[in-house]
Formats: sequence, C-alpha cells, structure tokens
Amino acid sequence: MDSNSRGKEGREEPEAELGCCGCVLTGVSIFILIIFFPFSLICSLKIVQEYERAVIFRLGRVLSGGAKGPGLFFLMPCVDTCRCVDMRTFSYDIPPQEILSRDSVTVAVDAVIYAKIFDATKSTINVEDAHASTKLLAATTLRNVLGTKVLSEILSDRESIAHTMQSILDHATDPWGVDVERVEVKDVRLPVQMQRAMAAKAEANRDARAKVILAEGEMKASRSLKEAADIMSQSPAAMQIRYLQTLNQIAAERNSTIIFPLPIDMLSQLSKK
Repeated sequence: MDSNSRGKEGREEPEAELGCCGCVLTGVSIFILIIFFPFSLICSLKIVQEYERAVIFRLGRVLSGGAKGPGLFFLMPCVDTCRCVDMRTFSYDIPPQEILSRDSVTVAVDAVIYAKIFDATKSTINVEDAHASTKLLAATTLRNVLGTKVLSEILSDRESIAHTMQSILDHATDPWGVDVERVEVKDVRLPVQMQRAMAAKAEANRDARAKVILAEGEMKASRSLKEAADIMSQSPAAMQIRYLQTLNQIAAERNSTIIFPLPIDMLSQLSKK
C-alpha cells in the first residue's frame, strides 16, 4: 500500500451532529465575529504553508473532509481550533542499542530512519506524538530484529536487516498516518576482546591460505622440472645446450672463479664406467 492510497483513507468522515448546545455556541461565535469585525477577522484567518496540513476541530470534532491546506482558511472564534502538521520527510537517529545476538555476543548498533506523515488526521487523533512514538518503536524494533541474528549476519546482511525493519515499522505506524520510507544501519560496534579474536582468526586464515598457495606452487614447479628432465634426457644435444647456457650465465656474473667445462660425452662415459 503506497502513501497516495493510504493518504486517501480516513479523510472523508461524515461531520457529526453538533446538537443544540453546539448550534448555540456557533451562533454566539458568529455574533462575536460580527460585533468585533474587523478585529475578529484578523484573529480568525489561518495561513497554512505548502508543506503543512491543518486539522480543524469544531467543538472537539474534526471537520469533514479531513486536513486542509495549503492556503488561507477561516476559523470561527471560540469554536474552531487548528493544529498544523508538517508533511515533510523527517529523520531520526536511533541511539546505540546494546543487543545480545543469537550466538550470545553483545554488540552496540545504531541506525537512522526516514519517515513522513501521509495522513495528518490520523497522526493527530490516533497518537499523541507521532514523531516520538515512531522513534521509540524504531529502537524497540531494532533490538527485536537483531536479537534473532547471529554476529556474522549482523555484520554482512545489513541491507536485509534494514528492509525487514522498514517492513515492520511501516506496518506498525500505518494507523498513526506515518510512512517509513527508509531504514539504514549506521554502525556495529564490537567489544574489544571480540575485535582481537576476529583479527587473530583473520590472520590465521591468511597464513593458512599463504601456505597452501606456496605448497601448490612448489608442486607445480616440481612437475615442470620433472617434465623438463624427461625431455632433456631423451636428447643429449639439448642437455649440452642447457649446459652451455648455464656456463654463460655464470660467466656474466663476473666471478673470479674460472670454470673449465668438461664435455658431456666424457661425463657420460665416466658415469658408465
């Protein structure tokens, strides 16, 4: 249900009968208005801003048609009372809440909510203070939702938690004429001991991954060397070329040691003897 459809609900209410006493008071109000004209006219005019709506009560009853505005309205003295409601989006910072997660870890979580009043009449007659009630309900909902999550879910599934909170709050505040537009989890603070334990665990995981990668690299290098040795053993000329390349690399280092290479054939004959 969107804000436009909800804004139409509850606005068209039949005007209740004033009764004899109400009619008398209305007549007296008109009489006073005529006697003290134009001063009474100045006191009876009400200007409502573009972002406001005015809920007018006549002898304690809401006038038919719901909230009025924006524009200029006339109030009958001593009979009508007016309450202006701000329809703009408002935001609240939920103070940090100490929450015990499902895996028995205490964390401090704070959040922010964005909401607006879509029905000024409901927000006036159904709840004493719509803003304060929404703020208190948001803090309670935050504790209830996070109490069913484990620590890993609280740290990684913030978007899902925010969506769940928005759904619950929007449903609960609908009778108050409040539409919760957005919920954001700002920060999750862990105890110092838990931070140290998580850091040690992360470091151990990194070391384990490094050892696994090193072992895999050595295994691949050993396989490559074995394949190269098998290929070179089948061709004596390839072995001689590799031998000469190694001597060239040693000579390029400008060492003081002089090496006299022996032919590969001589080495092979000595190895046979």
